[in-house]
Amino acid sequence: MKRITIIGTGYVGLVSGAGISNFGHQVRCVDIDKQKIDLLNDGSIPIYEPELKTLIARSVNAKRLTFSVAVEDAIKWAEVIFIAVGTPQGENGEADISAVIAVAERIGINLNNYKVICTKSTIPIGTGQMIQKIIDQHNHDKIKYDYCSNPEFLREGAAVRDFLHPDRIVLGTTSDKAFEYLKDVYRPLYINETPMVHTTVETAEMIKYAANAFLAIKISYINEVANLCDEIGADVHVVAKTLGTDGRISPKFLHPGPGFGGSCFPKDTKALVEIAKKYNIDMATVTAAIETNIFQRKRMLNKLNDLLDNDLKGKIIAVLGLAFKQETDDVRESPAIEIITGIHDKGGIIKAYDPIANDSMKEIFPALDFKSSWYEAVEGSDAAVIMTEWNEFRSMDLEKLKNLMSQPVVLDTRNILNVSELKRLDFKFDNVGHRVA
Repeated sequence: MKRITIIGTGYVGLVSGAGISNFGHQVRCVDIDKQKIDLLNDGSIPIYEPELKTLIARSVNAKRLTFSVAVEDAIKWAEVIFIAVGTPQGENGEADISAVIAVAERIGINLNNYKVICTKSTIPIGTGQMIQKIIDQHNHDKIKYDYCSNPEFLREGAAVRDFLHPDRIVLGTTSDKAFEYLKDVYRPLYINETPMVHTTVETAEMIKYAANAFLAIKISYINEVANLCDEIGADVHVVAKTLGTDGRISPKFLHPGPGFGGSCFPKDTKALVEIAKKYNIDMATVTAAIETNIFQRKRMLNKLNDLLDNDLKGKIIAVLGLAFKQETDDVRESPAIEIITGIHDKGGIIKAYDPIANDSMKEIFPALDFKSSWYEAVEGSDAAVIMTEWNEFRSMDLEKLKNLMSQPVVLDTRNILNVSELKRLDFKFDNVGHRVA
């Protein structure tokens, strides 16, 4: 059992803290945001993630997991420190690592014995060296430590499962001693023969960006295929399913839609392009994926415009789904933001609903008319737009939907509605490459 401090109680920090404490270690999750820590100590969590609240409660009740604002004390207490603060996209497209730098300074000042300092935050390639230099500058007593890059590969909506049952653990360390420490941290996974990739710090940093960019490319690719299917009358679902049976391709991330969003793919693809520019490398494929994603969002608005005969002014539009994907309340870079903005700019009237993310979207559009159910949102609407693939939208009673609307017009950007039923009920509809019944 090790004493572990996790600095940052955002998405990555909370899931990591809950998971590692579930492995039997003593874990302190710390943050400078007192309001967030108070919320956690009251038994609530500031994000929506399936199974996370239960996992946290289990470790808190077992006295393995605590939350605190005492960052310096937690640094001194720990044997292993994980940096899990946010690295949002800056104005120039690069990752903003100011929070990481601030944490590195605090660690350097408060080093009191040997520790392994491990970064989970997604940081530009080469930042690991910078972190070590900053720690060294503030480590006046020259206390020995080792550094590790341990990127996370968590899918929002499935993060708990991804942490407890990962495909691999990547450990970019500066010493074999650090690797042994972290093997002990992840001991249950090591015993279960989860692949442990032991590599250099820079390679570990590159793996994170390469993985996210590749998945973003897959999404943009299948969206382009879907757009061509729209024009030639092919069914992208059959195309994608058949592609996925090829072992060289796999079926994952071959789901057409309104484009990728969330806290990772948009930010990390742009950051990778900016990193490459510094070395005079043109990441043309990644750049194309970014551009395709922008185009895909505009295409969804054009589809809605076409369904309403190029006249959205005064039309009441129900936007169903605000989170960037199901099973999360995260609206960062959500395609719903563009569709709402576009409808508003064209004079449309919006009624919005999401099972979980209404409050999150209120921070962006406080004046929006939010509803508490899809029934309320679609009642009297001239069109409904499905932006998130929530299960309750998959199982919508289409006859009831038609009866509630002023006219039966639907744009299904997630391809979750039954095309045959839409045709039988005489809906005027569109989707993404799946018009064929």
